Amino acid sequence: MLCCKANPFQFLLLGFIFFLFVVATPTRATPATFHPHTLRFSGTFLGGKENEPLVSWDKRRHLAEENSSSLVLAAERTRRRDPLNDFKLYTGGYNISNKHYAASVGFSGAIFFIIAAVWFALFGLCLSLICLCYCCCRREPYGYSRLCYALSLIFLILFTIAAMVGCGVLYSGQGKFHGISTSTLEYVVSKAHVTAENLRNVSAYLATAKNVGVDSVFLSPNVQKMIDDIEKKINSSSNTLSTRTEKNSRDIQDVLDTVRVALIILAAVMLGLALLGFLFSILGMQCLVYFLVILGWILVAGTFVLCGVFLVLHNVVADTCVAMDEWVQNPTAKTAMDDIIPCVDNATAQETLLRTKIVSFQLVGVVDGIITNISNRNFPPVVGPPVNYNQSGPLVPSLCNPFNQDLTDRPCAAGEVHLSNASQVWKGYICQVSASGRCTTTGRLTPDVYNQMASAVNISYGLYRYGPFLVDLQDCAFVRQTFTDITNSYCPKLRRYTEWIYIGLVMVSAAVMLSLIFWVIYARERRHRVYTKQFME
Repeated sequence: MLCCKANPFQFLLLGFIFFLFVVATPTRATPATFHPHTLRFSGTFLGGKENEPLVSWDKRRHLAEENSSSLVLAAERTRRRDPLNDFKLYTGGYNISNKHYAASVGFSGAIFFIIAAVWFALFGLCLSLICLCYCCCRREPYGYSRLCYALSLIFLILFTIAAMVGCGVLYSGQGKFHGISTSTLEYVVSKAHVTAENLRNVSAYLATAKNVGVDSVFLSPNVQKMIDDIEKKINSSSNTLSTRTEKNSRDIQDVLDTVRVALIILAAVMLGLALLGFLFSILGMQCLVYFLVILGWILVAGTFVLCGVFLVLHNVVADTCVAMDEWVQNPTAKTAMDDIIPCVDNATAQETLLRTKIVSFQLVGVVDGIITNISNRNFPPVVGPPVNYNQSGPLVPSLCNPFNQDLTDRPCAAGEVHLSNASQVWKGYICQVSASGRCTTTGRLTPDVYNQMASAVNISYGLYRYGPFLVDLQDCAFVRQTFTDITNSYCPKLRRYTEWIYIGLVMVSAAVMLSLIFWVIYARERRHRVYTKQFME
C-alpha cells in the first residue's frame, strides 16, 4: 500500500487554514469587539419611560425644544470605538456630518480589513515560499495518500458548491436591496416634491389674491405688500426643499448604483473563478490553476475589504432607521435628521400660515362688504349705478368667515354659506342684465359681480384649505410622517436584504479562500498520483 510522507508545503497550507479560522472566529462581544450591529428600536420617550402615557404633541414639542441640546439620536447603537479619539467610545449619537461618527462607524468594518491584510500577506508569503522551494529544492514526486487525495477532492467540491451558493445569495440580496433602497428614495423625494408643490400653490394663491377685487374693492395696500414679502420666502423655502432633497437623493442613488454594479461584477467573477479553478484542478491544468490561485489571492483580499465596506453601509442604514424612529418619538427643532430631509424653516412656515389667514379673512370681508352694503340694499331710484343696478328679490346670504378678528377659528353662523359651496348657492341670485348693466329680472347679483365674488371665494377657500398643510409644515409633521412610514415599511426589508448581502459576501470570501488552498493541495496530490501510477507501470 502506498503511504503518505510528510510534506512541508502541505503542512504549511493546512497550518495557514487553521490560522485563518482562528482569526475569523468571533469572540465574546466587548466594547472593543468589532461586530455587526442589528436594528434595535428604542422604547423610551422624551421625558418618560416605556409604557407611560404619551404627553400631548404641543407639550412634548415644548419639552423637546427646551432640551434639544441634550437629545442624542441612536445613542446606544452608535457607541463604537472612535479611532480619531484614542479609540474611546463615541457618544455623540447619529450624525452623518460628524467626523467622529463617520470614523467610528467606519471602524466597525475594521475586522474584515484586518483579515484581508492578513490573508494577503500570509498567503502571499506562503506562495513565495512554495515557489522558492519548488525552484531551488525541486524533487521528483513520490507516493501519494489516497485519503489525502479523496479528502482534498471532497473539500474542493464542497467549497465550490459553497461559493456558488454564496454568489447566488449575494446576487439575490443585492437585487432586492437595490430595489427597496430605490423605492425608499423615491418615496422620500415624492414627499418632498409634494410639499414643495403645495408651497408653490400657496404662493400662487397669494399672488392671485393681490389682483382680486369685487366691484372695484381690493385688498388694502399693506396686505398686498405683505403678500409680496411672504411670496419670496415661500418660493425660497420650496426651492431649497426640492433642491436639497433632490441632491441628497442623487448622491445616495449614485452610491447605491455603484455598490450594485460592484456586487454584480464581484459575484460573477468569483463564481467564474470558483468554477474554472475546480475545472482546471480536475483536468490537471497546473499552470492555469496556479494562475487562478494568484488571481484569486488578490480577489479574495478585495472581497474581504468589500465585506468591511458593506458592513459599514449596513451599520449606517441601521443607525439611520433607529435615529428616525427616535426622532419621531422625540422631535426637535434642529437635529442631524436635517441632513436627510430638511424641514422648511419654522419661522417661514409660521409666517406663511399667519399671512394666509389674514388674506383669507380680508377677502371674505371684501365679499361680505359688497353683499351687505350693495347687493342686499334697496336703493331709491335717484341713486344710480354702480351702487344701484335695480337689484331685487331675496337677500343674498353672507359668506362665512372661517376666522375671527384675532384669526382664531370661527364657526359659521346661521344663514351664512360656507366657502366650499358659496359659489353654487349664489348662482340662484344672479339676474339678467341689460346693455347698461342693470338687472332686468329678479336678482341681486349681476354676472360680473358674481364672477368677481366667486373668484375671491375660490382664492379664500384655497388658502383656507391649505391651512392644515401649513400647520403640519410648521411643526415638521410631514417629515415625521415620512420617517414613520420608512421605519415601519422600509427599514425591516433594508435590514433583511443587507443581511443577505453580508452573508453572501462572507460565504463567497471564505469558500473561494479555502478553494484556493485546496486547488494547490489537490493539484499536488493529483500530480503525485499520476506520477505514482506511471512509476508502477
